[in-house]
Amino acid sequence: TLSSSSAASDVYKRQVQTSVYTNHWSNDPDHNNHQDLIGLERNYADGELWGVSTFRNSFSQRSYYAYVGKAWENADWPVYAKLSGGLIQGYKGDYKDKIPLNHFGVAPVLIPAIGTHYGPVGAELVVLGAAAVMVNVGYRL
Repeated sequence: TLSSSSAASDVYKRQVQTSVYTNHWSNDPDHNNHQDLIGLERNYADGELWGVSTFRNSFSQRSYYAYVGKAWENADWPVYAKLSGGLIQGYKGDYKDKIPLNHFGVAPVLIPAIGTHYGPVGAELVVLGAAAVMVNVGYRL
C-alpha cells in the first residue's frame, strides 16, 4: 500500500540526482535532450520534501528549480510516487513564452514523478508537462 511514511523514508534524509535521458514529445531542432541536471533533495519520514536543482532547459539555457513536495512510498515494494511544486527560473529571450506563466522570468510548475530504488540507488521517471519526459538517477544519503 502507498503510504507517506515508511521504513524506506526513515533510512535516508537526502538525495543527489542527475539526468540520464530526456525525450521531448515534439521533434523541434531547437530542443536540447541533454539537461545536465544536478539536484539535491531533503526528504522527511512523513513524505514531505524540498529540493533545488540546476539544469539546461529545453533550449540549452541554464535554469533553476526550487520546490517543495510529497512522496508516497510503497511499504511492500521499492517504488514511490512523487509530486513537487515550485518555481523555475531561466527561460529567457526568444524562449521566455515556452513555459506557461513565465512572468518576470520565473514560472510556477507542478512536476509528477514515479520512482524506484535498490538500496541507496534510485531512478525516477519525471513528466515535464506537455514538453518532455526525463529519467533521473540518484543516490540516497
